[in-house]
Amino acid sequence: MAATMELRCWGGDWGLPSVHTESLIVLAYAKFSGATITVTPIDWTWKTLTGTVPELVYQGSTITEPAQILNFLRKQRFNADYELSARQGADTMAYIALLEEKLRPALLHTFWVDAENYANLTRPWFASRSPFPLNFLVPGRHANTALSRILLTKGESPLHTITEVEGKIYSEAKECLNLLSHRLGTAYYFFGNTPCSLDAFVFGFVAPLHKASLPSSPLQSHLRQLDNLQRFCDHILNAHFSSHPGSPQPVQETVDANLQKLTQLVNKESNLIEKMDDNLRSSPQHKPLRADPRPSLGNDKSSTPA
Repeated sequence: MAATMELRCWGGDWGLPSVHTESLIVLAYAKFSGATITVTPIDWTWKTLTGTVPELVYQGSTITEPAQILNFLRKQRFNADYELSARQGADTMAYIALLEEKLRPALLHTFWVDAENYANLTRPWFASRSPFPLNFLVPGRHANTALSRILLTKGESPLHTITEVEGKIYSEAKECLNLLSHRLGTAYYFFGNTPCSLDAFVFGFVAPLHKASLPSSPLQSHLRQLDNLQRFCDHILNAHFSSHPGSPQPVQETVDANLQKLTQLVNKESNLIEKMDDNLRSSPQHKPLRADPRPSLGNDKSSTPA
């Protein structure tokens, strides 16, 4: 019996199998290549601080980083790129390099540096998935790492502060999305009728931006104008992850669940009102203490004649 491959990664939300870009890349490639892996979320464990995700464990060996994990899967004969020509293979490498150089800095800024998005979405999500007291440490560590990476790769002279760099990284990211949209066209995948490693990388980078409810994001607003990239993400989710726990429930199931909760709430309130009414009925009833508007003649001495 073949040994099981275990993938440790951040868990899913927002209708995604994972909210983490690198984890999404590996999960998508495993689906495309037919690799059977056991997914173990690191949520609510100490690995949220100490673990390097994604992390593939197989026969006592540990492989990290998406590129290394994908190479390992190819060696195990799980190759989603076997139908690519030499030219398509070269294009794949070029587009992956483009994603890393042009799109990643803007994604890091969007989720980890933008104050509004960090305070209202990113920090609460990662804090809620980390055990105490790591919930106070993990988001801040990720945010500092993201800021340092942006300044290290994009902070050359004369741009030295994050405010100065911000305009540049978003301009390059929008250009990158435009190039991807143009290359994809009306197709479901970038090369032919089957997905490959480039599809996995693009999905990992773009899907969180597509699905997250970001309070503030000019990059997400730009993505909303590129219908084919949004359709690309939705198609992969529906075709390869439709049964995943991170997938959204069907509308009717959601409506039924909400209706059931509302019914339970109404029944609970009705029972409370009924109990209050029973208590009121069983309590002693006393005549209200108020002045009688018509005083009794028999008791009024002042009205008796002398």
